[in-house]
Amino acid sequence: MYKRIRSLREDADMTQAQIAKILNCSQRVYSNYERGDLDIPTEILIGLAKIHRVTTDYILELSDEKQSDKK
Repeated sequence: MYKRIRSLREDADMTQAQIAKILNCSQRVYSNYERGDLDIPTEILIGLAKIHRVTTDYILELSDEKQSDKK
């Protein structure tokens, strides 16, 4: 999961500081999420899914589908 959020951020050409600002946390805390040093809280997980327009299942590596088939 941690490599996946880093990959999503890099694919979006965003810095950790930019993502952290959107999520209303510090760059240091966000860096800890990417490294797996801190568990990602539910609200941050949902925020990341919204930022990157992917499902939470994709971030959690429960699915390789970025978008849900549900409408």
